[in-house]
Amino acid sequence: MLKEAQALKDTLVQLRRAIHQHPELGFKEVQTARLVTETLASLELKVDTGVGKTGVIGHLGQDGPTVAIRADMDALPIQEQNDVPYASRVPGVMHACGHDAHTAIALGVAMLLSKMELPGKVRFLFQPSEEHSDEEGKSGAMRLVEEGAMAGVDAILGLHVEPRLDTGQIKVAGGPICAAADSFKGTIVGQGCHGAFPHLGADPIFISAQVINAIQGIVARRLDPTKPAVVTIGSIHGGTAGNIIPSEVELRGTIRSLNEELRNQIWVEVEKAFEVSRALGGDFQLRIEKGYPVLVNDPNIAELVQQVATDLLGANAVQIEEPEMGAEDFSVLLGQAPGAMFSLGVKHKASERTCQLHSPHFDVDEKALPIGVAVLAEAARRYLLEKRG
Repeated sequence: MLKEAQALKDTLVQLRRAIHQHPELGFKEVQTARLVTETLASLELKVDTGVGKTGVIGHLGQDGPTVAIRADMDALPIQEQNDVPYASRVPGVMHACGHDAHTAIALGVAMLLSKMELPGKVRFLFQPSEEHSDEEGKSGAMRLVEEGAMAGVDAILGLHVEPRLDTGQIKVAGGPICAAADSFKGTIVGQGCHGAFPHLGADPIFISAQVINAIQGIVARRLDPTKPAVVTIGSIHGGTAGNIIPSEVELRGTIRSLNEELRNQIWVEVEKAFEVSRALGGDFQLRIEKGYPVLVNDPNIAELVQQVATDLLGANAVQIEEPEMGAEDFSVLLGQAPGAMFSLGVKHKASERTCQLHSPHFDVDEKALPIGVAVLAEAARRYLLEKRG
């Protein structure tokens, strides 16, 4: 499988660069979806378009168990700063998270598996908008689920490029891998007045400082220290002039956790922290929005991926994935069927070009593309063989 995937390298690079040059934001992946559709149709797959707004689903095989392979297609609102021939041609938009590589790899898997007699079916999910939600707060994976994209799926596989990991290496493990991600917006309400007469009002900036301290104390003093969690305030807005005490201050932040019980506890603790404002003569309004759930890899499918990677790349090429506090809406799909996502090393060993995810300098080592294809394709094939018995 690896040898056949390596033979596709030039095609994979061409596909990835075409997508990279024409990045599209979430739910606007019209040109990318067209390229995906044309490629799948050329392989004689049955294709559904416009799924979850701009998603594409490819169907391979006629009978038996079904394994899904997911690739996200959307880009980020970032101005690319790489000096490469295939740099983004769209001002202010860039594939800075590797979704161009994910899409090219999934197309490569379709190319390989379409030439084989499979003991089951493969469903290719080319998903819109992993990075952002629509006006109803729903991501691409949520929209796919709503429209039945996961109906009848027995297992699902996915990957994500990892710029901190050398090309030729992968990471995978069962259990929690990515955190649940919730957001909050709180408004501290005071009473505005002249900055020279603070005693005549209720200063929401002073009150916010105490609320912020209480929020920062949640992880340090309110949670079990053996259970990872993050509560971050990333935005503070209030006031218009140095001699005016404003009427309110807005705080926005993110909550990350690795299990549902802890997630619920943090919601309660955040509200308690905002209640400090009332003890100081103010009030608050708080809205917490539930985001992606925890991404939990199925242990058996993760073990299958690990064995496939070991057979194809060697034992030294496979590492154990450690949980991180980033979020991924692949977790939504895992709520519908067991599966696993693994990390694919894309770090240039002899280049400074690879940079961290969501950076304007982000790039991938394209030698990793066939590796991702081979591992995904072989894992899907073996899963179907084992499932069919």
